[in-house]
Amino acid sequence: MNILALLQPLRPIVSQTTMRQMSVLMGAMLAMTGRVTMLGMARWTDKGGSYRSVQRFFQTTIPWTQVMWAFFRDHLHQAGDEYLLVGDECVVSKSGKETHGLGRFYAPLWGRPVSSVALFALSLVNPRERRSYPVMSEQVPSQEGVNREVKPRTRRKKAAAQSSAGRPGRPPGRRNSIKTEVTLTPELTRIQTMVKQFLAVVDQRLKLTYLVLDGHFGNNNALQMVRQCGLHLVSKLRHDAALYFPYQGDNKRCKYGAKVAYDNLPASCWQQTIIDDGVHTDIYQATLRHKAFAQPLNVVILLKTRPTTGAQARVLLFTSDLALNWSQVLEYYQLRFQIEFNFRDAKQYWGLEDFMNVKKTPVTNAINLSFLMVNVSQVLLQDLRREDPAVNVLDLKAHYRGHKYVAEVLKLLPQKPDPIFTEAIFDRISRLGRIHPPQPALCPS
Repeated sequence: MNILALLQPLRPIVSQTTMRQMSVLMGAMLAMTGRVTMLGMARWTDKGGSYRSVQRFFQTTIPWTQVMWAFFRDHLHQAGDEYLLVGDECVVSKSGKETHGLGRFYAPLWGRPVSSVALFALSLVNPRERRSYPVMSEQVPSQEGVNREVKPRTRRKKAAAQSSAGRPGRPPGRRNSIKTEVTLTPELTRIQTMVKQFLAVVDQRLKLTYLVLDGHFGNNNALQMVRQCGLHLVSKLRHDAALYFPYQGDNKRCKYGAKVAYDNLPASCWQQTIIDDGVHTDIYQATLRHKAFAQPLNVVILLKTRPTTGAQARVLLFTSDLALNWSQVLEYYQLRFQIEFNFRDAKQYWGLEDFMNVKKTPVTNAINLSFLMVNVSQVLLQDLRREDPAVNVLDLKAHYRGHKYVAEVLKLLPQKPDPIFTEAIFDRISRLGRIHPPQPALCPS
C-alpha cells in the first residue's frame, strides 16, 4: 500500500512537504532493523530521505492531535460502534541530562523511580474490536516526577508530631466543604486540559461517554475533573475502601446507612459467580456512598476466594454512571489495558524507546510519530489479516523489508523482468523472516 496515499487525510493539516517527509520516514520504519533513531531512519530511506531532511522534519512544529484524529477518522473509525476514551501514563527510560522533560519517574517495570521521560496518552478503544488506537499524548513535566531529595525520618516524625498537636476535632469556624468544588492538582489540571482539547477537536463527530482511568484516579478530585469534562469516570477504588449503603430512613439530613461488610454482602447485590482455575469469583453490584466522594457511586465488587486455602482478595470497580450494568463496568475497565499494547508496540517497533532527540520539538515529534505508526500499522495489517488473522507487526515489518530488498536488487538489473515474474519475486522474498507466512496455496510459485 502506498504510504503517501494513506496520509491524504492530513493534507488540510500539514504542508505537502511535511506529509511527503512523513511518508518517506514511515516507509523506512516499516523496513528497517535496529534502533529507530534519526540516523537509522536516514540509512533506510529512499530518495528524499537524507539525514538533513530527517532533521528538518523533526524540527517542524506539527499539530499532532489533529493529525492523529484525522487519520483515525478516515481509516480506523467504524461508524455505529461505541468508543471508550482511555488514559494512562507511560515511562520511557533515558540516559544523559539534556533530554527535554527528563526527570525521575516511577517505572513499574523496575519497581522504583528511574531517570526517564514520562508522557500521558489518550486512546480510543473499540469494545467490539477490543483494540486501542492512540489519539493524543503529552509529556509529563519533570517537576511532577519523584523528588530526588528524601527527608530524614526524624524530620518527618517531628513534623507529624507538630501537626497533630492542639485540640482534636474540627477547627473552630470551619464549615462543611462542598465536595463538588475541588482544587485540582497540576496533574489533574493537565489531564483535564488534554481531554477538553481532544473533545474540541472531535467536535461531536464521535460520541464519547466514558473516560477509563486506573486506580491512581480512584478519588473524588479525579471524578469531579472528569464530570467537568462532561464524561463519566470508570476506575478502581482501594480494596479496603470504607463504603456505605445509602440511608433509607426519614431523616433527610442523613446520607450514610450501614457500612459495607465485604465478608457478609447482601444476597440482593449478588450478580454472578465465576469459577476459573479453582478460584471462585463472586460479583456484586450496588449503589454505594463513600464519605470522600460528592455523589453516590455505582460499585462492582469482585470477591475472589480459593476454597482449598481460604485465601481471599477483592477488587472494587466504580463508575459515576449509576445506570451502567456490572458486566459493562467490568468489561470497560478490562479494556483499559489495551492502551498498554500501544505503549509496547511504540517502544518495541516504532522508536519510542530509541529516540535520541533532546530539544522539545524533536522529542514531541518522535513520541507522536511512534504513536501514529501504531495506527498506521493497524491499517496495513488489515490487508495481511485477510489471509491470516494471526499476522502481527513482526510479519508486517518482514513483509516491507522483503519488498525493500527486492526493489533495490531490481535497480541493478540491466533490464526489468516481466511484471508477473516480478510480482512472484516480491511475494516470495516478503515471506522470509515472517512468523506467520501465508499458506502455499495463496502464494504464486
